Amino acid sequence: MRCPFCAHDDSQVKDSRPTEDSTSIRRRRQCSSCGARFTTFERVQLREVTVVKSGDRRQPFDRSKLEQSISLACRKRDVPQERIDQLVSGIQRQVETAGEAEVPSQRIGEMVMDGLKGLDSVAYIRFASVYRDFSEARDFEEFASTVHEAAANERG
Repeated sequence: MRCPFCAHDDSQVKDSRPTEDSTSIRRRRQCSSCGARFTTFERVQLREVTVVKSGDRRQPFDRSKLEQSISLACRKRDVPQERIDQLVSGIQRQVETAGEAEVPSQRIGEMVMDGLKGLDSVAYIRFASVYRDFSEARDFEEFASTVHEAAANERG
C-alpha cells in the first residue's frame, strides 16, 4: 500500500479489525520509509458494476459517491453515521448482487429514496429535491405533503 505522505510503496499492517457494521476491515498501517501511520479500509467487491446515467453515459459504480450524496441529505440531522453506513452497504449489496453488469442510475436513486424514507423524512425530502429536480417551492410543498400524509396513514 502506497504511503499517502511520502508515496513510498511499502507499508506494514499494525492492526486489523472489522468495522462496526462488519462490512469492511479497518487496517492501521505504518510506512516503512517515513514511519507515518495511516488507516485504510478494505471492502468486498462482488463484481464490477457500471452505472448508466442520463444521456447514456456510463461510469463505474462508486460507493463513495453514493455515501457522499446520502451524507449530504442527512447533514445536520440526527442520523447516526452507522445508519448511513448500513444504508450505503445495503444499496451496494443490492446493486452488486442483482446479477446485472449495468444498472440505471434511476434504480439506484429509487433505492436511496426508499432507504431515506425510513431513515429521516427531512433527508428524504432533501434527496428527492435534487433527484426529482424540484424547480419551485410548490414542488417542495406538494412532495412534503405526500410524505406527511403517508406518515399519518402509517400511524393509523
